[in-house]
Amino acid sequence: MSETNSYMMVGERLCMDFINTVSWRESTEKRREWFAGYANLVDWSIHAGVLSGQQAKALLLKAEEKPPEAGDVLKQAVEMREVMYRVFKSIAEEAPPLEKDLDRFNEFVSRFDRKLQLIHEKDHYIMKFDYSGENLDMMLPPILQSAVDLLVSKNDLERVKQCEGDPCGWLFFDTSRNRSRRWCSMADCGNRAKARRFYKKEK
Repeated sequence: MSETNSYMMVGERLCMDFINTVSWRESTEKRREWFAGYANLVDWSIHAGVLSGQQAKALLLKAEEKPPEAGDVLKQAVEMREVMYRVFKSIAEEAPPLEKDLDRFNEFVSRFDRKLQLIHEKDHYIMKFDYSGENLDMMLPPILQSAVDLLVSKNDLERVKQCEGDPCGWLFFDTSRNRSRRWCSMADCGNRAKARRFYKKEK
């Protein structure tokens, strides 16, 4: 779980990567918030493929015109992220999420339900959030869609895990064939754990 400025996208699902926008999530001393401002949220959304460069430019211009509204969207994004984190962390621990967290998650769904549309794709229909337009919160519906899709896929939920690196706290969707993934990144928390084991063995 890197502390560099480059975004690590290791969650294997958009909602997981969104949840992981806090470095050292479970540390009181090292924890670092990625979304220090609305511009950071927009920048991450470009990196995650949620926004195009043109859309991002338009949103940043609008944010300059309406800073209080942009601040409200940032606050909403962070709250949505934390609710999603608590829900999926419970699932990773094979425990039922708290009812208050599910209620709050549903409030976010309800907030964007005006954007929910029936869409025909090839030989089937799906319910999907329409996030066209240039609202300051337009990056949130696709992230919420990713979380909803994962939550309603019963078999896939078994693949939601939390990195075993302490105090990383990142969540990921285990795409390994035998479901044996343990770390957010083998090159990061995985190597750190290997180094600790080697140190203990040598000692």
